[in-house]
Amino acid sequence: MKALVYHGPGSKAWEDVPDPTILQPTDAIVRVDTTTICGTDLHILKGDVAAVTDGRILGHEGVGTVTEVGDAVRNFKVGDRVIISCVSSCGVCSYCRSGNPSHCLADEGAVGIGWILGHLIDGTQAELVRTPFADNSLYALPAGVPDDAAVLLSDILPTGFEIGVQYGQVKPGDTVAVVGAGPVGLSVIATASLYGAAQIIAVDLDTNRIEKAKTMGATHGVCSKDADWKDQVIALTDGYGVDVAVEAVGIPATFRMCTDLVRPGGHVANVGVHGGPVELPLQDLWIANITISMGLVNTNTLGMLLKLVAQNKLPVGAFVTHRFGMDNVLGAYDTFGDAANSKALKVLISR
Repeated sequence: MKALVYHGPGSKAWEDVPDPTILQPTDAIVRVDTTTICGTDLHILKGDVAAVTDGRILGHEGVGTVTEVGDAVRNFKVGDRVIISCVSSCGVCSYCRSGNPSHCLADEGAVGIGWILGHLIDGTQAELVRTPFADNSLYALPAGVPDDAAVLLSDILPTGFEIGVQYGQVKPGDTVAVVGAGPVGLSVIATASLYGAAQIIAVDLDTNRIEKAKTMGATHGVCSKDADWKDQVIALTDGYGVDVAVEAVGIPATFRMCTDLVRPGGHVANVGVHGGPVELPLQDLWIANITISMGLVNTNTLGMLLKLVAQNKLPVGAFVTHRFGMDNVLGAYDTFGDAANSKALKVLISR
């Protein structure tokens, strides 16, 4: 089969590799019909994720068709259309049973990490993928839900909702600032109203993304190129600061922006993937009673979000901006990696 293979920082290739096979009775093989690129994949290519080694097939998001199942798989059969979760869950270890499959103890090659696809084992940017713990890590795709919407449920929608909205403890009436209106930030914006946010402020350098955010649930947009961007946000809160500030980029500057915007007693929810240390000025923050949260998505809200998507309750149609065939996956990476010029959000890669 063909797959997108990582060969060290800055190096990748679409090349021939062996087809995956069933290794455990709980495995399934899925023909990948649609996949996409995540910001985390770009971090890997920069060398920020040392655990990804030369020869690894990238990708952890996908929609496909089951072609083979292990003897222990009970919930899926050959021919089923499925969403592949970015987190693989055994369902029985202490972390899975406590609702934290992102730290599954049974996953291959990991010590308490549920994200293994495209990380510690071969991923979804390929014609076929082996999915461990199929009964707990695949979701049946209802008829009528297109691939465009379904692939967003592999990672970005649950990530935005769980790590941004739930971990951020958004409450009815809150003002939420989302710093970074890329795909994950937009996922926070699209789901914050589920918990009753009264105002959702999109903060970004890119005015195109700010306008896109307004179509997905943002009530206000602020361009961080403006010298008075902070004053603009604070003015929307009667001078108090936002209740929840969500960091959705993964660089020190945007994390600091969030700590500057949050009110005393408020919450900073870090969703972005950071490739290096971030200074935490505790000498200034401790007296403000601020809560800071962060985490790796569990995808335990995927099923609930899928029901909302199936009933057209979430604005998922606007996420996909570019489409590519699998044989042009390198072009998809070029477009996604140059989002400032291409205006790319999610790039769809389909067979």
